Amino acid sequence: MDDTGTLVRRATEAFNAGKPDEAQRLCEKGLARAPADPVLHHLLAAVLFSRGVIAPAHAHIDVSLANRPSNAPARLLAARIARSEGQFEAALAHLDAAIATSPQREMFVEKARTLDMAGLRDQARGAWQAILKVIPGHQEATARLGRLAWEDGDAATAASLLAQAVAASAPASVWFDLGVARQDLLDHAGAAIAYRKALELKPDHAEAALNLGIALQESGDVDAAMGAFARAYRLRPQLFGSIAMALTSASHGRLWLDEDGLRRALEHVGVDLNRRDSQRERTVIHP
Repeated sequence: MDDTGTLVRRATEAFNAGKPDEAQRLCEKGLARAPADPVLHHLLAAVLFSRGVIAPAHAHIDVSLANRPSNAPARLLAARIARSEGQFEAALAHLDAAIATSPQREMFVEKARTLDMAGLRDQARGAWQAILKVIPGHQEATARLGRLAWEDGDAATAASLLAQAVAASAPASVWFDLGVARQDLLDHAGAAIAYRKALELKPDHAEAALNLGIALQESGDVDAAMGAFARAYRLRPQLFGSIAMALTSASHGRLWLDEDGLRRALEHVGVDLNRRDSQRERTVIHP
């Protein structure tokens, strides 16, 4: 019969190997024997949280912390669980306790994220700036400060910071924010590059397709803009109103008096684009 330490090791190995069912089974087996074991409660909370089972995860991490209140990893997990529930004050309290015990970089990044998600903009900005001082070039801090600068109406600073953030591999959201900042600076060509990259990374990013269409239209490439608008419409038909407004209000726009006609045009362009994509996929190039 495995002792508690062996069950913890086996459960950890199962979890790290991508076998949450096995990890959960082993944790529950161990807790049947040792109901108050804080390590098993912590591990089971992590397993459940990874599966989106939030309330039971919260209950198990609370039991673990009741026995080990100074355990920094448990505090960090408790903060993440609380944050997922929208309990930002509780999350920040856990993070402050974790930082007091073990002031590691990860803890400060998590606190900055939590302040950001809680809408505490000034505190979040200060936290991200502090991280950037300690870790110059920290991508997430640079990207978030860029986004905050844009929200403050400083598109030039935003574009500069976001361009730094995408110098290394960056998610679609950061490329999208860069596109928005460049668009506000009337750099439509630069915005189009950013939106295309966002769509490359996240092909279902409907807002990026819409904004790409606007940027291309402002650049005078109305045909390419229609292709982007067709993609946006295909991804999210509810954007039709935004597409119609963009097409009729821009300096290089087209006047559409018939909504049905515009819908047909978007659908027709979308069909043509799909046909061309299929033909490209079937094309075989022989050396």
